[in-house]
Amino acid sequence: MSTHANILVIDDEESIRDACEQALSGDGIRVEAAKNGSEGLSMLKEKYFDIIILDLKMPGLSGMDVLRKIKENNPETIVIVITGYATIESAVEAMKYGAYDFIPKPFTPDSLRAIVKRTLDRRELAFENVLLRSELKESLGPEVIIGQSQSMKKVEELVQKVGPTDTTVLISGESGTGKELVARAIHRHSSRRDKPFVAVDCGSLVENLFESELFGHVKGSFTGAVATKYGRFELANGGTLFFDEIGNISIDIQTKLLRVLQEREITKVGGSQIIKVDVRIVAATNRDLNKAIKTGTFREDLFYRLSVVPLTLPPLRERRDDIPLLANFFLQKYNKKRKKNIKAISNRAMKALIEYDWPGNVRELENSIERAIVLAEGQVVNPSDLFYYGVGIELPSRSDAAESQRLVDVEKAHIARILKMFNGHRGKAAEKLGIDRKTLRLKLKKYGIE
Repeated sequence: MSTHANILVIDDEESIRDACEQALSGDGIRVEAAKNGSEGLSMLKEKYFDIIILDLKMPGLSGMDVLRKIKENNPETIVIVITGYATIESAVEAMKYGAYDFIPKPFTPDSLRAIVKRTLDRRELAFENVLLRSELKESLGPEVIIGQSQSMKKVEELVQKVGPTDTTVLISGESGTGKELVARAIHRHSSRRDKPFVAVDCGSLVENLFESELFGHVKGSFTGAVATKYGRFELANGGTLFFDEIGNISIDIQTKLLRVLQEREITKVGGSQIIKVDVRIVAATNRDLNKAIKTGTFREDLFYRLSVVPLTLPPLRERRDDIPLLANFFLQKYNKKRKKNIKAISNRAMKALIEYDWPGNVRELENSIERAIVLAEGQVVNPSDLFYYGVGIELPSRSDAAESQRLVDVEKAHIARILKMFNGHRGKAAEKLGIDRKTLRLKLKKYGIE
């Protein structure tokens, strides 16, 4: 068995406790033991165990009573019962109270290892189902870093160097530059590549539910907590946890996150058990965290904990050489996705793409190419297919603008035009621009656009 798990054996017979420890310990599995039910329940209050191996017949507090208490307080904990009665009735009753399986005495080390392996496989499957339901493992297309510019070559070199380590990385860059793509590349280059990559969008989670999302909660811990829930740290255990837009979290959550990074353990909301977690942290931000530290909105000690290796992604306007590569990559991607057969991007359209300053960066470029493929009538993307909203609109080109026209004026005019097309609907305008609503809101404030 090659996995990470904590197992608690509760049995009044020392020989059984020793046999379980010898058969199961090692290869990522830690085994602890309690000589009676009361001691076992006390240990459960202090620490989290993935599996409990419980003898049903013990003096004092019976195994059945212990099982009921475990399931009342920690319904997600997996319990395997040991029965010396050699009767099916006791095992059936235990299963009724929530036991996962049973093993009759006497048992061999091999039979014990087999049932524990089956149980751990079941736990892994449960985690995978939660990940799938939460769309945390949604395919985002090829996880490749595209670029031939010197700045992107440096990024790729750093990813290859830092990937195999467990070092915490802080990725900085404007919205749409591909921070999550780089985070996934770091995970792919690591020894954790076969474990989960779990993303946390710090900008979209509701503040009062953030702690529950990160650490999980126990049933009944607050209104609406109808079942025990796994948090993102548990789901990412053994893998990589990616905090996108880390600068958006509150000071209170920052304090709790700092403690988790220091102690490598969590406690569910409403719970008391300490759960050890083994995750690699990668964070990203489009904010200047040094300014946030000065204004008191970001903890300096958390910043230094996160930015062991800082990595900065350049905006697309600073690596125009990469635009043809990216545009053709997206052309192929959306040809396949939209079942189209667009052969190429015309020279004039490509020139317009290269000369535009892309406030939404790579995300905006990708959205533009997808729209062009959907809307193009021939087999070539022309300037009129770009930013098409019922009328052909060519991308603003610096060569078409007056020599005195500034970049900020071009961007302001373009944003105002897109906003007008959607009758002031900021959500739709942000989506078409390829930027998030917060970035659009900041630009509207900057340019005084109502």
